[in-house]
Amino acid sequence: MTKPRVGQSLASLVDGTTVVVVRAPNEDLTITCGGVEMLDPKSVKAEDRLPIAPDQQEPTLIGKRYADAADTLEVLCTKPGQGRLAVNGNPLSVKAAKPLPASD
Repeated sequence: MTKPRVGQSLASLVDGTTVVVVRAPNEDLTITCGGVEMLDPKSVKAEDRLPIAPDQQEPTLIGKRYADAADTLEVLCTKPGQGRLAVNGNPLSVKAAKPLPASD
């Protein structure tokens, strides 16, 4: 468990997923992908990859924002993969895009 920082990059140990923290509460959290804690991208090597459990497979989509149910944590997917994003064991969901204001 660590305190995520806004702007921090995180990489998956089970696939190529990387995310950037957009919003984070001031508390310790465990952000996972495919059931395995995400780490600093500089510390993740291809030979360290772990298999994804079948129940943890849910594709992450590049350019999409993912948030927790309380909307206190938000991450932006910068590289897609096959592992499900979660925080403290609770899955993150794709955040809906806000509509642009109408122009006349």
